[in-house]
Parts: sequence; C-alpha cells; structure tokens
Amino acid sequence: MKIAVLFANYGPYHIARLSAASRLSQTSSQSIIGIELARQENEYPWHTTTDELPFKLYSVVTGQPLETISNRKLCVQLWRLLHELSPDVVAIAGYSRPAMLTALLWCRQQGKPAILMSETTEYDFTRKPIREFIKRLIVQQFSSALVGGKPHTRYLIKLGMASEKIFPGYDVVDNSVFHPDKIKLLSEPLSTPYFLSINRFVRKKNLPLLITAYGQYLQQARKNAWDLVLCGDGELRPQIEILIKQYQLENHVHLPGFLQQEELLPYFAHAQCFIHASTTEQWGLVVNEAMAAGLPVLVSNRCGCFEDLVLERINGFGFDPENQQQLTNLMLKMSSGEVDLDAMGQASLKHIQKYSPDYFAQGLKQAIDCALSQRSPK
Repeated sequence: MKIAVLFANYGPYHIARLSAASRLSQTSSQSIIGIELARQENEYPWHTTTDELPFKLYSVVTGQPLETISNRKLCVQLWRLLHELSPDVVAIAGYSRPAMLTALLWCRQQGKPAILMSETTEYDFTRKPIREFIKRLIVQQFSSALVGGKPHTRYLIKLGMASEKIFPGYDVVDNSVFHPDKIKLLSEPLSTPYFLSINRFVRKKNLPLLITAYGQYLQQARKNAWDLVLCGDGELRPQIEILIKQYQLENHVHLPGFLQQEELLPYFAHAQCFIHASTTEQWGLVVNEAMAAGLPVLVSNRCGCFEDLVLERINGFGFDPENQQQLTNLMLKMSSGEVDLDAMGQASLKHIQKYSPDYFAQGLKQAIDCALSQRSPK
C-alpha cells in the first residue's frame, strides 16, 4: 500500500518527518512516498539535499521557484503525477492552495482516502461566515486529519470533523540536530549574553514591537543588559534597521541575516533565552528548535504552539504580543538573575522530546489507519 505525503516544498522539517514515517512503515505493508509542488521556494530558501533519503521524493516541477509557477501548470502536472503514482492514500498539507484542492479532488474522483494535515487555528485570521461555510464543505471531504496540537484540533471540530478522526503530531522538528550536547562546543557568535529571535522579516512576526520593547529593556537593565540577535531577512529589513538606529541600538541589536539550519546552531548553542513575538502564527517551529537546544522561551500567546509547548513559569512565559511593557518586563525578569535559566532550559529540553519526528510518524499512521477503516469494501 502506497501512502503519498504532499507538501509545497520539502525542507529539513519535512524530510525529518517523512524519514521517521518511512522507518515506521517498514514494520507494515505500507510504503511512504513524498510529493512536493516544487524543489525550490523563494519564501523558504532552504538548502536541502535529497540524494540519500529513505523514501522516494517526487517534485511536480523542478528548475524554477514555486512562486513563479502558474496554478494551472501546478494543478495539471500534479494531477498527472498522482495518476502515474496512483497512491492508495494521500496526506495533503492544507487546502488553501489550488494544487492542494486538486489533490483532494483527485482522491475523491479515484475513491482514495485523503488526510488533512493542518496547523490552522480559529484565531489565525479574522473569520468570515461565508469562508467558514466553504471550509466546512472542504473539510468534510477528508477522511481524517493530522494536526499540530490542541487549538488546531478545536478548530477542525468546529469545522465539522469528528474528534476521533483527528490526531496530533504534525508540527515537529528533528530535535537531535539541536541537542545541547551536540552544539555546546560550537564557537560563540557573540562575546556577550543575548536574547535570540529567528524570523522572516514580515509584518506578522511583530519585530518592531520586539525592538521597541528591547530598547526600553536596555534603558532599564543598563550595564546588566543582554544583547538581542535577530536572525532572518525579508521585506521589512529596511524598516527594522531604521528603528534600530532611531533607538540607538546599533551596538546591541545584531542582524546576521537569513541563515541555513547549520548556521543557526551556534546561535542556539550560546543564547540565554529565545523570544517569539508573532501577532499570529499557525504554530512556530522555531520554538521547537529553541526548546530542543535547551533554551528558556518567551512566546506570544497568539502562536499556535503556545498552548502545547509553553509551560508557564516552568520552561518560560507567554505574553500578549500587543503589550510592549509586558515583554520588556519579562526580558528584565529573565536577565535579572532571579530566574533559574538552567532549570527552565532543562524543562524545555525534556518537554520537547515528545514532539519528535517519531511523534509525527505515529500520528500519521493513526490518521492513515482511521482513513482506511472508513473505506467501503469492494
């Protein structure tokens, strides 16, 4: 039995997940194959090698970034590829792209079960009744679902999927890559203590508030202040650079740019605390990475991962991403010497072990078994 797992583009996260699913499938009569819409994507310019994967990976389009390919071309070529591969079950990453809806339509036409992979919560965006009605109709076409955590489960139930058809485990990273024992000997990127934040420089990441909160923190903490490292790049970089100059933070806020996973490891290894300040975030896998590196975390309560990953006062704190003073106060608290940072980091490391690629593999298997159990006998 052939199980296809469809993502827009396979980066490190996806490869780790499918590798675990492939290992688990070896104990059954199922085989896992990966399908991606394109090998390149401008939004996430990962450098990933696909030469020695434990599963077969098929690209609908190669040689050009996903953003430059017309929806019509993607849909037509995806339909042909699905027809050629003829999988027995297809796990589909969401339903917002026309290509993903094309995969769902192919499953319905062929009488094959479709599994929804979802990390959408009710509060990601303003919800309009007509759009929610259409979503309910789409969700009804899926046999089961694999989701990130509690808020994603609640939203799918609200859209009409039965709770017994929904399984957790979607949002995981390869924790072993970030383990403190593996990265602690990497050279220190800074000679001073620092807060770390890793983002695309886009509006929802809320970086102007983070910088403003940090500026206020610096004034109050003075000589005991930690620096701030903002890894990433994007359309808002000029605005961010202006804000840094405006608050005279050039000597304390560092912008190393967009870094590949291996380039980020030294920053994870030597940070004191991780901050994720998004105003909206379906999950926030970078929080998984920070916890896997043994870091205390400050996470916006609008992030989809907040409810599942942040243990208040144990491995970190949540905050309102519109409350600048609250974030400043938490930064002061974390650097005050009054918080046991090592204990919080160890709590992060312990808690994130559940959210591993094996967790994804188990959740996917449960979703597959659930989907197959609903098939009508021939």
